[in-house]
Amino acid sequence: MIIQPGIAKANMGASREDVTFEDHPLNPNPDSRWNTYFKDNEVLLQIDKDVRRLCPDISFFQRATEYPCLLILDPQNEFETLRKRVEQTTLKSQTVARNRSGVTNMSSPHKNAALPALNKYEVLPNGCEAHWEVVERILFIYAKLNPGIAYVQGMNEIVGPLYYTFATDPNSEWKEHAEADTFFCFTNLMAEIRDNFIKSLDDSQCGITYKMEKVYSTLKEKDVELYLKLQEQNIKPQFFAFRWLTLLLSQEFLLPDVIRIWDSLFADDSRFDFLLLVCCAMLVLIREQLLEGDFTVNMRLLQDYPITDVCQILQKAKELQDSK
Repeated sequence: MIIQPGIAKANMGASREDVTFEDHPLNPNPDSRWNTYFKDNEVLLQIDKDVRRLCPDISFFQRATEYPCLLILDPQNEFETLRKRVEQTTLKSQTVARNRSGVTNMSSPHKNAALPALNKYEVLPNGCEAHWEVVERILFIYAKLNPGIAYVQGMNEIVGPLYYTFATDPNSEWKEHAEADTFFCFTNLMAEIRDNFIKSLDDSQCGITYKMEKVYSTLKEKDVELYLKLQEQNIKPQFFAFRWLTLLLSQEFLLPDVIRIWDSLFADDSRFDFLLLVCCAMLVLIREQLLEGDFTVNMRLLQDYPITDVCQILQKAKELQDSK
């Protein structure tokens, strides 16, 4: 799924069977392996852009893994890594973004000067593989195996904490298999939350809009005064709860705190009902500031959450759960 069509046979001195009159790099046929290869590059470029800036507050993902994929890195094979594929792709001169509607947007990098360049981080020498490259491979293979959803921005924030947890395991025997274990767990987790990333399901009972409204209905039940204040200021859950729920709070806290929250979420049989309570607890814990603040102040509070003690948040969520 990663190696360029026919490259292995070419390296062994055989003729490239993938370049024929019927199928070649300029073939527009949808069934063409080459056509698929170039379409995959669009997805890959978005993944590459996102994983390179994963968890910028720590250097972990920029460091070399102790367990790189030897098959790809072996100089005898001369297989291209995904990193090289990105550097060589004809899409290099364009920025590609795929939103939740499934629309691919392409624009010149001159219009996106504020975006980080692909080579912002120092590239490791040949024979080494950074942790972000491992995450890139996980997301790319997931996209290939799940063409209905492929890759949507934000999935990198879901896979990041999973991979970090496995790749920093004190047991080296377990750490060696971090890539495979992460892929397995990420696939299972996405099976439960993938509807959040599919725009056509937003308004269904399994979609993200329903879940955001559930945060407010829970708040109304637990703290009607705060609920009415947010309603009065026309602060909709879409303004903040979309990110909280879709990314499982991974953007609201530092990585160690995210892992602590996820421990509680994944240990709960009704984990996503508990996530709604955690979101509700986050609102209740800053109720005084929200009741006093105007629209601008409150939006700033909700989009840059002020409390860093996640144990306090989880304790409040448990209290709300027990008060049913």
